Amino acid sequence: MRINQRQLERAMKQMGMKATPIEAEEVIIRTAEKDIVIRNPSVTLMNAMGQESYQITGDAEEQAREKFIDDDVKMVMDKAGVSEDEARKALEEAGDIAGAILKLKS
Repeated sequence: MRINQRQLERAMKQMGMKATPIEAEEVIIRTAEKDIVIRNPSVTLMNAMGQESYQITGDAEEQAREKFIDDDVKMVMDKAGVSEDEARKALEEAGDIAGAILKLKS
């Protein structure tokens, strides 16, 4: 079934809906375990009766999420005098920077 763009816009207007395109380079959805990265996205902000929602299409890719950033690892390395691998392992086991440093120093 083919939809006429003008008819669609008219119907949306009658229902109080407004669609606004948003120029985006990349969309990232962060979850506790992973990031979903959408490249080459087409993003539309939909407003219906005061409620905003986003419609996103594009090339999606899942990426594992690192819990600690490089600055955290460097701080543990510097304070505890250990290698990067040891610092990362300690951070994963301890769950935080202070705990990792204490673990490595004891």
